[in-house]
Amino acid sequence: MNYKILVIDDEKDVVSLLKDFFEIQGFTVYTAYDGREALHKVEVEPDIILLDINMPQMDGIEVCKRIRDYVSCPILFLTAKVEEEDRINGLMVGGDDYILKPFSIDELEARVMAHLRREERKVGKEKVRFAKELVISYSERSVSYQGTMIALTKTEFDIVEILSMNKGQTFTKERIYEKLWGFDKDGDSNIITEHIRRIRSKLSKYCKDSVIDTVWGVGYRWIG
Repeated sequence: MNYKILVIDDEKDVVSLLKDFFEIQGFTVYTAYDGREALHKVEVEPDIILLDINMPQMDGIEVCKRIRDYVSCPILFLTAKVEEEDRINGLMVGGDDYILKPFSIDELEARVMAHLRREERKVGKEKVRFAKELVISYSERSVSYQGTMIALTKTEFDIVEILSMNKGQTFTKERIYEKLWGFDKDGDSNIITEHIRRIRSKLSKYCKDSVIDTVWGVGYRWIG
C-alpha cells in the first residue's frame, strides 16, 4: 500500500532526512516547516503524521489540538525530551505516541509501520458490547452512556477495545503497547499509564463504577 505521511518539523535537515528515507520506502511524503503550514497540509488526508513539538509561533501541541477533530490518523510527536507534563498535554489533545530525538531511523520506521498496521487491524470482532451503564460499539468505534457519546481519542478507544474484549484478563502496560503498535523495544510504555488515566477520567463522568481495574504491580484489566 502506498501510505501518505505528513512530516512537520521546523528543522529542515530533519525534514529532508525523513522525506528522503520514507520516499525510498515507497511512501508519499508531504512536509511542513511550521504549524500554520501544517494546518493546510492536513487536507491531503495523511495516513500518519510525524509532528515536532517545539516549533516557533505554533507548537506541536497546539497543532495537534487544532487538527485532531478533523483527522483520525495516528499522530506521533517528535521531541527532544518527554516530561510527564508533556505526555499529559500531548494525550489530552489527541496524540498517540512519542519519538525521542535523536532517534534511530530504523526504530522510527518500525514505530511508524506498527501504528499503520494497528490502523488496518482496528475493526472489532463484535459489533456491540454492554458494560455496566456503557455501550461499546466496535464497528462504530464509539462508547456511549444512555445515548450520550463519550469522546475518546483513537488510541483511547483502541485500549478500551483491547481490555473490554478480554474481560478479566490482566495486561501489563508493555503488553498493551505491543498490542497497539506491535513494537515496544524502545517505545515508552509509560504513555499507556497516561492513556488509562485519561480514559478513567472521561468514563467516570458517566459511569458510577470503574470498569478498568488496576492490578497493582502487574497491569490493568476490564471488569465492566
